[in-house]
Amino acid sequence: MSDGLSLYLLVALGAGIAGFVQGLSGFAFGLTAMSIWAWSVEPRLAAVLATFGALTGQVIAAVTVRRGFDMRALLPFVIGGLVGVPLGVWLLPHLDAVLFKACLGALLVPWCLAMLFARSLPRVRWGGRPADAVSGLLGGVCGGVGGFTGPIPTLWCTLRGLERDAQRAIIQNFNLSMLAVAFTLQIGAGHVPAAMLPMLAIVAVCVLVPVLLGARLYVGLSELAFRHVVLSLLTVSGVVLLVSSVPALLQRG
Repeated sequence: MSDGLSLYLLVALGAGIAGFVQGLSGFAFGLTAMSIWAWSVEPRLAAVLATFGALTGQVIAAVTVRRGFDMRALLPFVIGGLVGVPLGVWLLPHLDAVLFKACLGALLVPWCLAMLFARSLPRVRWGGRPADAVSGLLGGVCGGVGGFTGPIPTLWCTLRGLERDAQRAIIQNFNLSMLAVAFTLQIGAGHVPAAMLPMLAIVAVCVLVPVLLGARLYVGLSELAFRHVVLSLLTVSGVVLLVSSVPALLQRG
């Protein structure tokens, strides 16, 4: 099997698995796909494919699962995120991205595991819409720095104790907004040449059915099952961040 064909198959596999995860949970396409692509796909190509695939999946999922949508609840997250994305892009040259990923992973893994096994979750009731906007801003900064907009707003919505459909609607549409901005910036920066179009087409095709299957499965989840899915994916996201960053930090030492 030629290297070119192997690359196409790997991209298709990563897009399919990540699309299912995104359809089920409303987030985590990028981290899922990158965990598969990181070993063989060139980093800049993988970043563009992950952004495009996540954006495509979010559009499909947003049309398929529209329950719980509330523009007033979503708006603070989006406003914060739109400020955070360019801030993250500006910070990137001045920030130790590897250390940043390690710190975020070290936050997500123990915190989400503790919440996963807790019998009842504490609910955060303070802060109101300004706190939601700060959560969106931090998600936007993470997106600008490393392309992962979802974990912090998702964790915040879980701590808020939002009902399943309301949480998914916020995270799904927040990510959709941030990904649209990110992909537009990638096009504007010249990171999406014509030669990349066949790969983008493969990602779009391979995302379609898995996203729909994941969204179909989501409809049958209970509140408790959805919480477990979200916290498990956040934990895995933290592990992926640690696996990708800690070896590099140890090599420096």
